[in-house]
Amino acid sequence: MNRAAGWLVETLRQPQTARRLAGADWSELFALARAANLLGRLGARLEAAGCPVPPEARRHLAGIAQLSARQHESVLWEAHQLARILAPLGMPVLLLKGAAYVLADLPASRGRLFGDIDILVPKARLGEVEIALMKHGWTSAKRDAYDQRYYRQWMHELPPMQHVRRGTVLDIHHTLLPPTARHHPDPQRLFAAARPLPGLVPLAVPAPTDLVIHSMAHLFHEGELPNGLRDLFDIDALLRHFAAVEPDFANRLVERAGVLDLAYPLFLGLHFVTRLLGTPFPADALEAARRAAAPNAAGLRLLEALYARALQPIHPACERGLTPLARWLLYVRAHWLRMPPHLLAAHLARKAWKGAFPDRTPPLEQ
Repeated sequence: MNRAAGWLVETLRQPQTARRLAGADWSELFALARAANLLGRLGARLEAAGCPVPPEARRHLAGIAQLSARQHESVLWEAHQLARILAPLGMPVLLLKGAAYVLADLPASRGRLFGDIDILVPKARLGEVEIALMKHGWTSAKRDAYDQRYYRQWMHELPPMQHVRRGTVLDIHHTLLPPTARHHPDPQRLFAAARPLPGLVPLAVPAPTDLVIHSMAHLFHEGELPNGLRDLFDIDALLRHFAAVEPDFANRLVERAGVLDLAYPLFLGLHFVTRLLGTPFPADALEAARRAAAPNAAGLRLLEALYARALQPIHPACERGLTPLARWLLYVRAHWLRMPPHLLAAHLARKAWKGAFPDRTPPLEQ
């Protein structure tokens, strides 16, 4: 990471270092945190550490805290609505990622801001889920025929749905990774180990190990990097919390990743969170994760160079040198992992055409 990104990371890790900041420094720090979608978390960390903040900066952080609180209330409201709508279907429904952190009241939710809500349902019940939601004001956010086919035929989720009045976006998954991907986690194992949410039948959250593994798989397999640094801090918070409250968590985490066919994403997650954020993790468990993943040394060095750049905030202070190229290469890598070569070539060609000629129908059919 460059100096600006490293400064943000260090302040989040050790909020007391903010005591040395002058007036202009606060503006730059806030701009970096906002670009990384970490401003709410930064405010929560500064408050928890009792770090003095200048009045103008304090007002700004208070506004972000209010926004985060409203979003958390919205997530709770939507969870109750989903429980009411989906309970008659008599099937398990897992909340994933940020929504799960909020409903389980995990430290990873402190100050977190949201773009959507993710759920996991059995693949055989997707049609019933979609119809039930449509009856209560949800509609597909993707109108393009190709996008509809892309999601329904090749992806691990339906096209995103959006509520017509509230504007909330819902992603409905049937597994963690696309069926055409290199790894194939069995969603039934996630349902079997899930922890129910009292008063919200049929909603549940994944087991602690599965929450961590999914966060790592999402970051290091899916390639959604605009929130990459935020997701890395999510992983850091999850690992620190569960290590303190779950017996032998590190070893169970490594074992569970093997069961879910996600040993390699787990190793990448552990490798980068320990190196970039200094997250504590037992050396023997980290070595066991390395052995299970069996990473290629040259490939790992390349990924280190790419992610060190790509996980930086999308901000002018960080957009230097090879950073844009690193993000593009990881974008291509993510698609390479999720799609076979012939589908990947056609998909990227279509995306390139639409980017160059947004008003013209691409001459591609799959």
